[in-house]
Amino acid sequence: MARIQEEIEVWGTILFIDIASPDAKESDLRSALIPVRDYVHHVDEVFSTYKPASVISQLRRGEIKIDSCSAEVIEVWNLCNTARELTDGAFNPWEVAGGFDPSGLVKGWAADKCADILQEKGVRHISINAAGDITMRGGLLENGEVKPWATGVVNPEKKLEVVKVFETFDGAIATSGTYERGAHIHDPYTGLIAIGGLSATVKGPDGAMADALATALMVAGKDGAVWFSQPELANYEAWVVERDGANAWGVGPTTQ
Repeated sequence: MARIQEEIEVWGTILFIDIASPDAKESDLRSALIPVRDYVHHVDEVFSTYKPASVISQLRRGEIKIDSCSAEVIEVWNLCNTARELTDGAFNPWEVAGGFDPSGLVKGWAADKCADILQEKGVRHISINAAGDITMRGGLLENGEVKPWATGVVNPEKKLEVVKVFETFDGAIATSGTYERGAHIHDPYTGLIAIGGLSATVKGPDGAMADALATALMVAGKDGAVWFSQPELANYEAWVVERDGANAWGVGPTTQ
């Protein structure tokens, strides 16, 4: 059995990777990480809104059109459109200053892609944490035992207070809030800072959708609970800390 942990500085944050396999050597795991490192920097070059030469920056300036972009950019564009429809426009990357900005979805999407790469290399137990957007596969292998990955949600105003713990073998968890970047999510309806929640966490099978839903719940707050009654979101659940930091609510498979 081998298990390693690694940090990669990318996407304006630290990507934390924890991987293990019962039938692999440490050198095997380190080799499996090589294409992941290459891929996450590729994602930054394509999707960053801070790099003038990125594809997204060119798209935002109107220098290129979406139908001339690569398949991966079109995939993210289409996922953003689906998320916009499912959240009644609370997630809307077209209604931001400067033009289309998929940042509220792309970290979760890319974390899933990284996990796919690692699985193709034979890695069986995977956790990829991109500043609160976490993709997990195969459970946590520890001392020869496989158990679910445990993800705690803390109160943004009381960092030592854990308000919810999610356990996951396979899937994604995304959290949006004021933890790392302060108040940075804008309400697409008003253009102002979102006031729907203090933090929002979503668990589900797909990292991109979990990421987008968490972002949207920061805008909509309790009004977003109804989204989870849609069949497309039947396998998703959410936990939202309200603006006062004293109250929280949940919705989804384990909270109904």
